[in-house]
Formats: sequence, structure tokens, C-alpha cells
Amino acid sequence: MSYHVSKKLDIPFEEAIEKTTAALKEEGFGILTEIDIKATLKEKLDVDFRKYQILGACNPPLAHQALTAEEHIGLMLPCNVIVQEHENGEVEVSAVDPIASMQAVENEELGEVAKKVQGLLSKVIDSI
Repeated sequence: MSYHVSKKLDIPFEEAIEKTTAALKEEGFGILTEIDIKATLKEKLDVDFRKYQILGACNPPLAHQALTAEEHIGLMLPCNVIVQEHENGEVEVSAVDPIASMQAVENEELGEVAKKVQGLLSKVIDSI
């Protein structure tokens, strides 16, 4: 079982971030966090790294359902989506598969929420 759904794009990195953010918004997700891995690694370790951005996405109604169903599930929130530029210049967008990431939690109610989120994140990736 894969732990992510991904799509390679033939657009510039910055445009991929814009399109991903817009697609997430279309499906009810907001961006809670943005982590620029390239800048962080340069600042903290003085190493060069490719363009790599982590977007912490949250769909508030579904997050509320998950938190109500399982009190410690906040450890696995928000849903991470990454935009990265590979060494060959190819840009890829990937979203976590919440079913795969939450499979260790035995909670049927949470499983239903994870299925909904999985479907929405798959739609996001497909629409970009």
C-alpha cells in the first residue's frame, strides 16, 4: 500500500504551489503551515537542497470529526501535501494517504473520516 498519491507536472515550481493551494481550497482545505525545506536546510545546516515545500492542509469539518472520534489523532494532523522539484527539473505534487497513515489506529469511525479525506485529496491531485 502506498502512503501517498502523486502527480508529476510540467509547470514551474511556484505555479505548482499556487495550483495546489487553489485545488485544496476548492475541496474545503486551508493551509495551516508552509515549510520551505530548501530555505530551512540552508539556514539551519548551510546545505543546498532542491525546491521542496510542505503544505499542512486542513479541512476543518473533517478534522473536527477525526478529533471527536479519536482524541490523539491530532498527532497525525494536518494532512501534509508536498510540492518538490526533482534534480531533472520535474515538479511533483504529493498528498499523504490518510488511510495508510492511520492504519495502526483501530477505530471504525476514524476510518470513515480517513476515507472521505483520501477521496478529497485524490481529487485535489487529479485536478492539478
